[in-house]
Amino acid sequence: MAIELVHLCDVDVVIREPLFVGEGPAGLRVVGEVESATATGERLRASLAGPAAADWLVIHGTVGTIDVRATMRTDDGALVYAQYHGRMDVSGGVGTAPVFVAPRFETGDERYAWLNTVQAIGKGTFADLTHLHYEWYEAR
Repeated sequence: MAIELVHLCDVDVVIREPLFVGEGPAGLRVVGEVESATATGERLRASLAGPAAADWLVIHGTVGTIDVRATMRTDDGALVYAQYHGRMDVSGGVGTAPVFVAPRFETGDERYAWLNTVQAIGKGTFADLTHLHYEWYEAR
């Protein structure tokens, strides 16, 4: 049985100036705080619901490992927690290759309870180091 991909939303992210924590046991850690984020889709329309959102990126060799957490507020007022992990090839520098991610969601709002069972996948591309555009799909 083949995996079906159903468009969930496009996500546009603006990232603040990165914080370079430096080389640690896992690699070079960089924190990219999210300034704004907007999700636009037929079933999900939301924007960032506060300043507690960031990408805790670790670069080890040519691999960037992504760890993002954010809370979004839908256009009709529901809060949705989104978390995603992923990878990117940084051999040509950060932002030169696509970002591949696996978003998951949590909400207590009954209107969006269906999101609690969704495993999404996505592909992101950088316009520049502070602007990232994702296409997210629900895997079925």
